[in-house]
Amino acid sequence: MGKETGFLEFDREDRGNEDVKKRIRNYKEFTVPLPEDKLRKQASRCMNCGIPYCHTGCPVNNQIPDWNDLVYKGDWKDAVENLLSTNNFPEFTGRICPAPCEAACTLNIIDQPVTIKTIEAALADRGWKEGWIKPQPPEEKTGKSVAVVGSGPAGLACAQQLARAGHSVTVFEKADRIGGLLRYGIPDFKMEKHLINRRAVQMEAEGVVFKTSTEVGVDVSVKSLKENFDAIVLAGGAEEPRGLDIPGAELPGVRLAMEFLTQQNKRNAGDDEVRAAPRGTLTAKDKRVIVIGGGDTGSDCVGTSNRQGATSVTQIEIMPQPPEKENKALTWPDWPMKLRTSSSHEEGVERDWAVLTKEVVGEDGVVTGLKCIRADWSNGQLSEVPGTEFVIPADLILLAMGFTGPRKAGLLAQAGVELTERGNVAANTDYYRTSEDMVFACGDMRRGQSLVVWAIREGRQAAHAVDDALMGVTELPR
Repeated sequence: MGKETGFLEFDREDRGNEDVKKRIRNYKEFTVPLPEDKLRKQASRCMNCGIPYCHTGCPVNNQIPDWNDLVYKGDWKDAVENLLSTNNFPEFTGRICPAPCEAACTLNIIDQPVTIKTIEAALADRGWKEGWIKPQPPEEKTGKSVAVVGSGPAGLACAQQLARAGHSVTVFEKADRIGGLLRYGIPDFKMEKHLINRRAVQMEAEGVVFKTSTEVGVDVSVKSLKENFDAIVLAGGAEEPRGLDIPGAELPGVRLAMEFLTQQNKRNAGDDEVRAAPRGTLTAKDKRVIVIGGGDTGSDCVGTSNRQGATSVTQIEIMPQPPEKENKALTWPDWPMKLRTSSSHEEGVERDWAVLTKEVVGEDGVVTGLKCIRADWSNGQLSEVPGTEFVIPADLILLAMGFTGPRKAGLLAQAGVELTERGNVAANTDYYRTSEDMVFACGDMRRGQSLVVWAIREGRQAAHAVDDALMGVTELPR
């Protein structure tokens, strides 16, 4: 603990954002980093607790008090090395992780947690700037080969760990660029994609081979992977979207959030309109937009709609509005249910809760509105409130209601792996093995829709399991 009284001397201070009017004119990141002197003060607020509860909130087991102490002392290089020992991609999590570690921080009991996420992002960015983050190719090759299916955070973390252990790793990605939902599901204004490209260059220098525009189960069979690789890791994510089962949902103005977000990210990447939107251009420009779903994906649709020039944006959620502040005596150190206002919400949106959709209204095949009714959760079960029907005018309705699990056609059908009752690939977190010999699964494909930080954790742990299965022993961390 570098400064025993740091948490008493300094209030919490976090990164700022550019002005709304400026930032919605483009798709660039808009956070304003803290200068070094303020970062060191914020790091000094860490109390190095006897029991560091931040560890319970961090899926990748970041040694948060350790690198906070190093930052306070100005030992940035050692702090970066400490962070990278547990997290392959802190520049990702430092931008898009909701920071459950901060919710678990002891100082959060008085509503002033350490700015862990901001310090993590600063460490990652400085590590790259100073040239401290370099390829780590293995000294020797094992002669074993592994196919990783999917290049999201789970697949990338798994591939990097296995390559550093000396295995020949090939990553198969069905999209035209690597990154999975990091690439096409996260808007550029939250995380610019040159960060993924930079990691890809590093991983290629470590021996990882990327095969894009190659869908396993379609372009290449699972059988051929079994014949040509010693192990297979299924890390394809949970991409089956939850649909809207109401009259009128088939109208062309009702679209999936991922289709909407992907198109814009492709435009930002320089793709022409035909390549970005092979099934037709999807834009919110001059439209009244309704986003169904109150989570992060819904928030991303709000920010993207405003940047595209929507005339209005409304976001609705079937659950009741959560409290503005949690009861810490009941929730800490667990992740609390409370009202969260994102930077996209601050840019302009009408939010409404306890809303149940009934029918998409349209004229001549064109969406004109969404018929809704108030939902009652007072008895713990969903029921409609009679006499509360209303219609929200709309030209475009975006479905951001989450995912039901991995897609079954193609990859999983050919793999023949057992599934759980919820439709995920069955594999435990001890060995990550599926029902098929030397076929492993990790990330959202195994656990269901979750956070990027959980995907990184599972990718790392799956790599540990694969290395152990191939070599009979492993030095890779879990």
